Amino acid sequence: MRGPHSPGPWTDGDPPLELTAFVGRSAELAELTEALGQARLVTVTGTGGVGKSRLAVRAAARWAAGEPAGGAGWARVELAPVRDPQFVEYAVVEALGLTDHTTRSPRQTLLEHLADRRALLVLDGFEHLVATCAELVAELLRELPGLRVLAAGRRPLSLAGERLYPLAPLGADDAVRLLADRARAQGVTVSDGDEVRELCGRLEGIPLALELAAGRLRALSPGQVLRRLDDRFRLLTGGGRDALPRHQALRTAIGWSHELCTPAERLLWARLSVFAGTFDLEAAEYVCSGDGLPAGDVLDVLSELLAQSVLAREESPAGPRYRMLDTVRAYGAEWLAATGDADRLRRRHRDWYLGLATWCELEWFSPRQREVAARVDAELPNLRAALEFCLTGPGEAHLGQHLAGSLWFCWVGCGRLSEGRRWLERGLERESGYERSRLKALWVLGYVTILQGDTVPALRTLRTCRERAERAADATAVAYAEHRTGCLALVGDDLARAETLLRAALERYRELGELNGNVLMAQVELAMARAFQGDLPEAVRLCEDVRRVCEDHGERWARSYALYVLAYAAWAGGDPAGARELLTESLAHAHAFRDLLGSVLSLELLALVTVAQGDPVEAAVLQGAAGRLWPSVGLRLFGSAYYSAPHERCEAAAREALGDVRYAECVREGAGLDREAAVARALRRRETGALGALPAPRGPVARTRPGQCEPAASPTRKGGETAG
Repeated sequence: MRGPHSPGPWTDGDPPLELTAFVGRSAELAELTEALGQARLVTVTGTGGVGKSRLAVRAAARWAAGEPAGGAGWARVELAPVRDPQFVEYAVVEALGLTDHTTRSPRQTLLEHLADRRALLVLDGFEHLVATCAELVAELLRELPGLRVLAAGRRPLSLAGERLYPLAPLGADDAVRLLADRARAQGVTVSDGDEVRELCGRLEGIPLALELAAGRLRALSPGQVLRRLDDRFRLLTGGGRDALPRHQALRTAIGWSHELCTPAERLLWARLSVFAGTFDLEAAEYVCSGDGLPAGDVLDVLSELLAQSVLAREESPAGPRYRMLDTVRAYGAEWLAATGDADRLRRRHRDWYLGLATWCELEWFSPRQREVAARVDAELPNLRAALEFCLTGPGEAHLGQHLAGSLWFCWVGCGRLSEGRRWLERGLERESGYERSRLKALWVLGYVTILQGDTVPALRTLRTCRERAERAADATAVAYAEHRTGCLALVGDDLARAETLLRAALERYRELGELNGNVLMAQVELAMARAFQGDLPEAVRLCEDVRRVCEDHGERWARSYALYVLAYAAWAGGDPAGARELLTESLAHAHAFRDLLGSVLSLELLALVTVAQGDPVEAAVLQGAAGRLWPSVGLRLFGSAYYSAPHERCEAAAREALGDVRYAECVREGAGLDREAAVARALRRRETGALGALPAPRGPVARTRPGQCEPAASPTRKGGETAG
């Protein structure tokens, strides 16, 4: 198994690429892997910096590699950046690469997607969320017999059946090897000798402490490091070596490394503690500069902290990023609090990520759309921290509403509807006194709830938005409320009302000079309404116009929906080959953005095109694959007669060609494909000859009654984003 519906975070065996060597731990690795084969819940415990995370990841990879081919997959859930217990489940869903557009809770999504699968979750750094994690793990293990959990933290989860694996520090030989390896990375050769062994012993073989010490070997000899550490130990313990508390070595090593830092390095260390997860250089320069640390000096100072192992550098799709281990971050946070500067730094952190979200919202309508998606994915822990700061601090509610609204493209375009709804609702619970911020949060919330198929709250929210916008004379908010209400009418099959509202919204957008992905989606949705009423030429004209604008601006996401409509028109016009070409491009873009609705709608129409090209077997397989995805989208085909007609037409043709038994077998085969496999199969498939191609529909598209299979025009994206 490569994962429930996405291969991204899941793997069958190989550990993630590491920038430093994994030293020692061969016996521990074998024991922990064996424990995973014997118990469904194993918890690696130990002091901070002892190497729990790396050992757990290695053991997970080895366990998965030892499973029968295709039998199991594993994923790491990094919980250290999560501060609010309510987002633990979201972190697990995110780590598994799951996308769910419905109103189901993340836990319900986990239970459904992991049902009947063999899988291993690595919960890393859970100790500050132990009660929430224990409750979640207990239910997952109770409901999912094929699931195993490997937890890594400083304390147990304290659950029945939990098998503990206390991780001891490195042995003497491995500690020396680790110190020598990390020193070699600094260009320093360390020979095994009495001083080196004593140094490793004083640091108790704790990997993080050894790495911090190795960072000092560029300037000091092992003997000098040892003597300075020895002074530090005596200071902390009153002089006697034997009085040293167990594992005080790590805090001692961190404190000693901190003392050896220059004032600028200490200052940056403390200020960097405000970041959650990883961060980039530009963020560090903005947030941490000033008051004794010029922005132009941040790179040099950061480089020194990197060389001293206070920071680690890693590559990501969003570019180079930096990480501070949780133990080191906590030490820096203590110093930041002691300076009395913590609130100011958190506000600067908030300001940076508010600015980043604003930039990303603008750049979503540009050739940098993919870059924006990767950037938001990398910055999600920091964006959550900024939202939490806004929604818990006094006088910040309007900024939280604005930030949650500005991230509409993240919630809608990148598959995070459920989380977005929670932030938006939290923001709207507080009265901010800033009507513009509230109105933006309202129309985005209405948009999100439409996409989740929650029509009653969506209508209520949009009506409130419209009324308040008119009172405030906010023409922009009125346009968005009208637009989204038109979307709601469209998915409810009220085509006349949908067309009236969408045309009015487009006229308002033109008067305002508004042009972005939302505006283009309104035009695609209008095209949908016209197509459903049989006016395919007008639908094509509208979508070709959208296509041109998207190409001019490098926009791909809204373009994928315009391509969907054009593909339907091509099929209806007797050009299945042209329809397939358009649909494969539409599907590729939707899948890349984790747009589950766009993906499943493209699969549905590809099934219709495939049966028209004379391949009923593959058409039925694609229908089965789409059927597996619909529960994560919402009501199948929105419960709409217009949306359902192409599916019914395809099913009728495939059943006639295959017979009921064979058709059901093919559907079951498709239902066995996860999202990645289904998309890959749809994009790989070679075009077949048009053997007995279905006739294209003629004339206006009529509603169908149960049992009928009349042709219908393309569906639209539920709610705000049109889907074809």
